[in-house]
Amino acid sequence: MNGRKLQQTAADCAEGLPGAVLEHPFGPEWDVHKVRGKVFMLITDVTGEPVVILKSAPDEAAGLREQYAEITPGYHMNKRHWITLHGGDSLDRGLVEELVTESYLLVVSKLPAAQRPVEPTAFARRDQTMR
Repeated sequence: MNGRKLQQTAADCAEGLPGAVLEHPFGPEWDVHKVRGKVFMLITDVTGEPVVILKSAPDEAAGLREQYAEITPGYHMNKRHWITLHGGDSLDRGLVEELVTESYLLVVSKLPAAQRPVEPTAFARRDQTMR
């Protein structure tokens, strides 16, 4: 998947997540996707190529970086908790959507229960049955 398609796939997925909003707090060159004020995805070209930056559990992030050349430590973020997706042949639509959703659910799970737009485990199970 080329870089532009990667970014569009990620943005389309984020648009469908409950409570997700798009903001530009760092200027027009950064699309920042948040849920209840907390960042779960950034999309930018400031690295010189189109990239998507996502939150990830540290053990999963390490495994993803080992498995996919197109996944590197989070650009300008905590390298253990964030990953960067680059365009490339090994990333497909399903994987990108899964990673975006997982990033969103990681953030939602840390919110106080009263602020959560969805119950993370129930949403994850629903998402799995829809595939």
